Amino acid sequence: MLRVDVITLFPELFAPQIALSILGRALERELLEVRLHHVLDALVGRERADDTPFGGGPGMVLRIEPLARVLDPLLAEPRERRAIVLFTPAGQRFAQAAAERYAALEQLILICGHYEGVDERLASLYPVEEVSLGDFVLTGGEIPAMAVLDATARLLPGVITGDSLEQESFQSGSLDFPVFTRPRVFRGLEVPPVLLSGDHAAIAAWRREESRRRTAARRPDLAGGAEMEKPTP
Repeated sequence: MLRVDVITLFPELFAPQIALSILGRALERELLEVRLHHVLDALVGRERADDTPFGGGPGMVLRIEPLARVLDPLLAEPRERRAIVLFTPAGQRFAQAAAERYAALEQLILICGHYEGVDERLASLYPVEEVSLGDFVLTGGEIPAMAVLDATARLLPGVITGDSLEQESFQSGSLDFPVFTRPRVFRGLEVPPVLLSGDHAAIAAWRREESRRRTAARRPDLAGGAEMEKPTP
């Protein structure tokens, strides 16, 4: 079982997601455990979760003390395979290879940044992986955390059938092939005849070729194959 600990200022945002669909199925089958940690619960006295940045400037910075109070007990629990992820625009772009690596862990800790970011000493004191979804700005780390949680949970053994996973985009270092369903003709557009032929070898060959073409046209950065997606040892 993979245990995911989410450290956030807004735990209520996660409740609808983890109760439904793939994540809900993983929880019901006891393949996944999700624990939400409210940063405000770690405050002492009249402390605030954030403060103004030293040196001046706009915005607020998440303070290190409450985050450390949540992290320290989690890290005191013995785990051989664990990762701590901090969501930040300065992080490495999240990819399928990272989801595969996270799915093989015992514990995944997700820290949701906010405001102008998190006190830099967090990355100095803890072995965090800084992760980003892309070159755009979000209000906080909750949406990236949900994306990583979903992408990781669906890879846990027993959550989705093996055939479904193998045919998904990025599993082979390429985009998925086009898919069609009923009706056969819609507004003059027909389903490719090969898909209606019943010739499984021809269908498989068509799908491979369409996957190759789509990847080359839309994501040439992936066209080299799966090696580009492998994490550095």
